[in-house]
Amino acid sequence: MLGYIARRIIVMIPTVLAISAISFIIIQLPPGDYLTTYINELQSRGESVDPGRIEFLRQAYGLDKSNIEQYFFWLGNALRGDFGYSFEYNLPVTAVVGDRMFLTVLVTFATTIFIWIVSFPIGIYSATHQYSIGDYSLTFLGFIGLATPNFLLALVLLYLANVYFGTSIGGLMDPSYIDQPMSWGKFLSVLEHLWVPVIVIGTSGTAAMIRRLRANLLDELQKQYYVTALAKGLPRRRALFKYPLRMALNPFIADIGSLLPSLISGATIVSVVLNLPTTGPLLLSALQSQDMYLAGSFVFWLAGLTVVGVLLSDLALAALDPRIRLGGGAMR
Repeated sequence: MLGYIARRIIVMIPTVLAISAISFIIIQLPPGDYLTTYINELQSRGESVDPGRIEFLRQAYGLDKSNIEQYFFWLGNALRGDFGYSFEYNLPVTAVVGDRMFLTVLVTFATTIFIWIVSFPIGIYSATHQYSIGDYSLTFLGFIGLATPNFLLALVLLYLANVYFGTSIGGLMDPSYIDQPMSWGKFLSVLEHLWVPVIVIGTSGTAAMIRRLRANLLDELQKQYYVTALAKGLPRRRALFKYPLRMALNPFIADIGSLLPSLISGATIVSVVLNLPTTGPLLLSALQSQDMYLAGSFVFWLAGLTVVGVLLSDLALAALDPRIRLGGGAMR
């Protein structure tokens, strides 16, 4: 086990570095840079541009260097915990992301719990009551959840929350708490606004998880070990939870690999529609303005969390399912 983890970590390091290098260069591919975008904004407003100041900023930010030099300069500082300076916000990257990170983690965690709580019992019921009226009804609702765009559902819930509950979901808290330190009142305001983004983001994930759990569980219920357990007199409920359900949980565990990076990226489109102060719109804005250090830091974190999440999911799957082995040896 330790040898397997060590080998995976050794492979993870060059993988993250390669992803960050390629992504950093891709961010730089559009013509110009952040200062070019800044100059165009000033000219569109009819303001004059001082060439001397622009050249000073280009040298101060290292934009006069090649893309490779800029990447290694940023990477060297990132390995020491300094992820650079955001041109758009005139703040260090960690300061820009810090306030939004907590809210992003809160929304993602609440959405994940919502998906698991809803999809787990429904998937079990649909599999154990195949082709029943309840199964058909839940399947129909699941297809609606898969087919409905998240941003459309967000607009509908925005209207319903405002008309029937008197809650304006224009963010994750009341405007009076914005830029204020965390307090009990602010926390309650976040909880009051949290249910709409959780339902919107979690709807498609819940529908997809129900279908996957149902399909996996139906496959396990047809296998000989479950039929033999029932034939020997093991109660149906106990046999279900002890054997086939355990094997059918693989999709839940495998989702850890995508769960960790989603803690940073969030649901960008829904966050824009609902005006959520999460990191998703921040990443989109950084890419649009070519704020390379902010965007590159996001990509670096996403790559790192992805490979760590995949490693954790592999280890959890090996512990959950005895058919999965970490070694690649042939079966005897």
